[in-house]
Amino acid sequence: MDVYETLQTDILILGSGGAGLCAAIHAHDSGLPLRITLAVKGLFGKSGCTRMVQGGYNVVLHPEDSFEKHFVDTLQGGQFLNNQELAWLLVTTAPERVRELENKIGCFFDRNPDGTIHQKPFAGQSFDRTVHRGDLTGIEIINRLAEQVYRRGITILEEHRALELLLDSTHERVVGALLLDIREGSFLVVQAKAVLLATGGGPSMYKIFASSADKSTDGIAIGYRAGAELIDMEMVQFHPTGLLAADSQLTGTVLEEGLRGAGGYLYNGKMERFMARYDPERMERSTRDIVARSSYLEIQEGRGTPRGGVYIDVSHLGADFVRQHFPGMVERCRDMGFRLDEEPVEVSPTAHYMMGGIRMDGECRSTLPGLFVAGEDSGGVHGANRLGGNGVACSTVFGGIAGESLARYAADTPHHPYQETQVQAMIAETLRPFKQPEKGAPNLYALRQELRELMWEKVGLVREEKALQAALQRIAELQEDCQRVALSGGRRFNLAWQDLLNLQNLLTVSALITQSALVRRESRGSHYRLDYPETDNHHYLRNVCLQRGAEGEMRVFWRPVALSRLSPPDLQVHKE
Repeated sequence: MDVYETLQTDILILGSGGAGLCAAIHAHDSGLPLRITLAVKGLFGKSGCTRMVQGGYNVVLHPEDSFEKHFVDTLQGGQFLNNQELAWLLVTTAPERVRELENKIGCFFDRNPDGTIHQKPFAGQSFDRTVHRGDLTGIEIINRLAEQVYRRGITILEEHRALELLLDSTHERVVGALLLDIREGSFLVVQAKAVLLATGGGPSMYKIFASSADKSTDGIAIGYRAGAELIDMEMVQFHPTGLLAADSQLTGTVLEEGLRGAGGYLYNGKMERFMARYDPERMERSTRDIVARSSYLEIQEGRGTPRGGVYIDVSHLGADFVRQHFPGMVERCRDMGFRLDEEPVEVSPTAHYMMGGIRMDGECRSTLPGLFVAGEDSGGVHGANRLGGNGVACSTVFGGIAGESLARYAADTPHHPYQETQVQAMIAETLRPFKQPEKGAPNLYALRQELRELMWEKVGLVREEKALQAALQRIAELQEDCQRVALSGGRRFNLAWQDLLNLQNLLTVSALITQSALVRRESRGSHYRLDYPETDNHHYLRNVCLQRGAEGEMRVFWRPVALSRLSPPDLQVHKE
């Protein structure tokens, strides 16, 4: 038997982005006598995607704005695939959360001359409602939230990655998680009354991606393997403007949407403002799905730039204006030899955000007792396309709600025992690559690169039946190859081991994305089928749901979207 350490806590939070930190603070401030443990795969306050948020936070503050306007924008952006009650909760709770961030957490947001909070324009919105701190909003939010978690004395486990969720003897209740101490290469069983998945998504299974390099859709993968229900996994957002920087790790890094909101232009390689072909009314301020797909089609049709992208140009706004309002973007471009304030910069669509994830209700409960979810690990809020500025709002709004729900649940729930046999099986599987024969073993990084190319070409911005079927078959083969990867060296800070664990989760989620894309035979939001280019409300105003079966098989089924507050115009829904 392999040796492991144990820790008992009341609440285990996996992830330290906006969702995880808000959950920890709200659970602590509930006043209930609860032990709270927060585990983060990277360094606390220094890793993850919320920290990378540039643009800002959508919230209704101005008297001429309204919840109804923000709600309609969110549903229209999501092509009415959203869970409307979750979307309404996002919109109506966001003002409360922004006030909390400023007055309780200590965040500073940009101000107007009259002292009110400044709100800038973002694409796909009927009102300028995006609150920000320059163009580095995420750093401000994460730094202040992390300070408050430290002040509360919450237990923090740095560089501890979650491997799997632990179930009780019924296999239906989550009772903790198995963690890997990356520094020591040792295992830790955390027994908890309630577990929150807030690891962040991060679709790094694509060739060009915007997320933090440590992200590998871990929470979605381990939630699926535990038996939680997932929805909308086909809905992967590609941000239109990811920096093209050759082979640098900065390739794919987002140049924020505020550049287009402020009046930036997009040009193809022929210096044509190509958005006139795709959305002549909104042009560059169209929604992310439309702009990203339009850019991709321009590139595919031979009208791209020398590096295979398109240009974003804000130089006509004036160098002083650009440097004043987008200092982070100017500096990032300058580091790569580009002058954003003076010339066009080459960009490409970049895999950015998972709209799909683990299904949750308004209290952030998953379909498994004891398991809660918030942020990008969850599905349902954004539907088929997330509005820029709704992401960090979603994380902090539902992170806070999750913290309060976790506290109530943990206060009324006893500890349930985990299964020793399950723990031992998990540890044995995690260590298996060290016992594999090295001769003839596949190259880990060749497999990872093939997956990225495969997903980009066959399950990317434009999809069709045969390519999706081929991708699904090849992903299954890559999963088999992954089982034969051999590792050497010690277990402490073994980066190849971490990369293998990342790849295993990415393959799991890639299969979920591809299967969902295959069964949705229409185009909606971020999901575009070349062979089914029209949106079909008659048959497909439904969520694709996935769940792991008792024998490990992937169950696919549908749930109708509950049009509880608003219906799309000219709605005709298939009633069978």
